[in-house]
Amino acid sequence: MIRKLLLVLGILLLALLAVRTVWWEPASLQLREECLNVGWTAQRPLRVAVLTDLHVGSPFNGLDKLRDVVARTNEARPDLVCILGDLVINGVKGGSFVTPEDIARELGRLQAPAGVFAVLGNHDAWFNATRVEQALVNARIEVLQDRAVRLPPAFGGIWVAGVSDFWTGRHDVNGALSGITDTTSPLVVITHNPDVFPEIPARVSLTIAGHTHGGQVRLPFIGPLVVPSRYGQRFAGGHIVENGRHLYVATGIGTSILPFRLGVPPAINVLGVGSKCAL
Repeated sequence: MIRKLLLVLGILLLALLAVRTVWWEPASLQLREECLNVGWTAQRPLRVAVLTDLHVGSPFNGLDKLRDVVARTNEARPDLVCILGDLVINGVKGGSFVTPEDIARELGRLQAPAGVFAVLGNHDAWFNATRVEQALVNARIEVLQDRAVRLPPAFGGIWVAGVSDFWTGRHDVNGALSGITDTTSPLVVITHNPDVFPEIPARVSLTIAGHTHGGQVRLPFIGPLVVPSRYGQRFAGGHIVENGRHLYVATGIGTSILPFRLGVPPAINVLGVGSKCAL
């Protein structure tokens, strides 16, 4: 009798876990606010919204979900929005392809006084990097592929540099930083894949990346099962500080390859970045 009861409980537990992994968690959406204390000279903190690995068209992640992402991001009133690539899907099970033009049209509704900037991801390149970039440009989103821009003085004259994807782009760090005209202003690098972080010079105040999905499945006491990185779990997700250098890895919104998420719910990240944290 006890064995049968334990068996039934085990089956129920597995069923609940399966429901959470393939439906409840992938279909959810969180907005997470976090303070990052980095040493820079800007007088006011910068409020940065990070959207990455949208993979629009993956299960439970169509245009309606994207509209919700955009609306909630705007409600958070960021100074700056960074889109870190992988807008489209590439063979995810159970998915339905959505064109980059339709995706960019919705992203074009994002509002941020300091600007909306993007880099491309490996899935964008595998599909058609030129087409994805043009769709973003047509939606008035500036794509920073190995180049930098300076934010208006009202936002501390902070530089934002985009480094192209580590796997599929040139990821020319020196080229991305070559247009920066001073050595004292705060500098933020945005890129898709965090594996480029060891190449980022100490001059950079903060690097922001995506790509990993946090492993998509993260088990208690074990951590992520598979992280698409040459460094394993080192850059799996969150705020990482190495030798005084800051990296933030956002775990994204969509799913890739398999439509599973467990312990890593889809999230919009809003970062309060500065020498004194503020949200």
